[in-house]
Amino acid sequence: MVREDLRNVAIIAHVDHGKTTLVDQLLRQSGTFRKHENIDERVMDSSDIERERGITILSKNTAIQYDDIRINIVDTPGHADFGGEVERIMKMVDGVLLLVDAAEGPMPQTRFVLKKALGQKLKPIVVINKIDRPEARVEEVVDEVLDLFIELGADEDQLEFPVVYASAKAGIASRTMEEEMKDMKPLFEAIVQEIPSPEGDAEDGLQLLISNIDYDKYTGKIGIGRIVRGRLTKGQQAVLVTTDKEEINVKINNLFMFQGLKRTEADEAFVGEIVSVSGIEEISIGDTICSPEKVEALPFIAIDEPTISMNFMVNDSPFAGKEGKFVTSRHLKDRLEREMLSNVAMKMEVVTTECFRILGRGELHISILIETMRREGYEFAVSRPEVIMKKTENGLMEPMEMLYVDVPETHMSSVIEKLGQRKAEMINMIPSGTGTTKLEFRIPARGLIGYRSEFLTDTKGYGTFHHLFDGYEAYKGEIRGRNRGSLIAHESGQAVAYGIYNAQERGVIFIEPGMDVYEGMVVGESSRLEDITVNVCKKKQMTNIRSSGADDALKLVPPVRMSLEQSLEFITDDELVEVTPRTIRLRKRILQKVQRERSQRQKNV
Repeated sequence: MVREDLRNVAIIAHVDHGKTTLVDQLLRQSGTFRKHENIDERVMDSSDIERERGITILSKNTAIQYDDIRINIVDTPGHADFGGEVERIMKMVDGVLLLVDAAEGPMPQTRFVLKKALGQKLKPIVVINKIDRPEARVEEVVDEVLDLFIELGADEDQLEFPVVYASAKAGIASRTMEEEMKDMKPLFEAIVQEIPSPEGDAEDGLQLLISNIDYDKYTGKIGIGRIVRGRLTKGQQAVLVTTDKEEINVKINNLFMFQGLKRTEADEAFVGEIVSVSGIEEISIGDTICSPEKVEALPFIAIDEPTISMNFMVNDSPFAGKEGKFVTSRHLKDRLEREMLSNVAMKMEVVTTECFRILGRGELHISILIETMRREGYEFAVSRPEVIMKKTENGLMEPMEMLYVDVPETHMSSVIEKLGQRKAEMINMIPSGTGTTKLEFRIPARGLIGYRSEFLTDTKGYGTFHHLFDGYEAYKGEIRGRNRGSLIAHESGQAVAYGIYNAQERGVIFIEPGMDVYEGMVVGESSRLEDITVNVCKKKQMTNIRSSGADDALKLVPPVRMSLEQSLEFITDDELVEVTPRTIRLRKRILQKVQRERSQRQKNV
């Protein structure tokens, strides 16, 4: 059976190349929304974190109606750390829209997502977006895309990719640059004509591959996937085959199909359709739902391994339990286990009853989880990110990254010098002719930990960089970490202006007067290599002698505000980040100064 009335397509691209804006226009121009309906921009970025950061984090499904054809669309993230979100939806679609910025051309994540799509033999349509940018170089970018296809080993059919030129922001597209652009109709027609129709045997036993998991507080777990074979009806008895080959008898309580941004209830769905099912609490990504008379599991796409790990632990600071709603190890473990069900690129290992090791694709991948949990009311502590090493017959192997840097020529030397200290090897240097230079490096993944803030400082905020996992290589040797120590609070209490004034002579301060601190809390960055203990709670002694200048106001330097990512990059191995719904604090693992010194002496013996 060939479903001529259906198309399944994913939109893939590098970050900020316009995927979500394009989906906006497809939804609007297909008549999905009513004329009087007030719709936000980037409507598919539904979570607060996605809107605040301006990036897509989770893959999301939507569907539009174009004439008599239903088009299921999957919007995917563009950041390399969320590559698992792209990988797991490849089995749901028959083709992809590859968006490429008309000025930037193919970027690191473009290579990653395209490689995955070509590996699954999906039909690509290349969309050259942002053609109305003054610096657009459309013809050169099309040639660069073709070179990338050839480099990634595309077959002859894939090399004959159709090209659509578009400005997603303006809502216009065309098949050639010479045509007058009015709307997105040329892109709709390209999808209908070029993306293969789903095929499958509608009369054979059911096979539904689960590629995504959602959660609803009323209906519980919702499995999202594509019907590969047969048909599915509401209330149907079925067999769930887990990734461990366990077979569980289940019933499909509810069946949903996508329409715009909503799920609509359906009584029946056929082969090729992307559907949601509820009523199966045991369901996980990669599972197959089969009919009882023909139980055959489907293979799930291989997901790349994690490269970074962090420890999540119960908060044991003096301020523990004051701001969080969920603070116990049971709360923490349950929440992390729930995350593992839907986040296929992330793994969890139990270290102790109060400490859990989380393995992910990068700092951003794990920090988004931390930010999500603190907004949900969780309180906990996290350790410094560490790369995941592999022990092999050839010795210790470490993950490597391809680093792509775009930097003003005036700051290029300092960037090259700093990356050289982090064991980076320069592979390519391409002057742009506009005052910036593109640099390509191969660098150990651990060399990137803590580098982003340093890079922004060195380039005065004008530089950008992107990185992509590039396999494992032999251990490159020690990389020197932070070259400055911490300023540590001497005692618990409330910080006062006089104490901070004396402490700021010794480094950069992170706190302000009136903030509560405790012994062992990191209140600033030292100007020296070693840690310095300071008393920010110290008040000025009162005497009955008036000295000259006594009434001069204390001039305090404004404190440095550390974001979650900056905090994770800043801490060393003997420090933790304390995360609560209201506050992010830095602290030493061992709070008491005497115990810290004793522990250090034992290490040096």
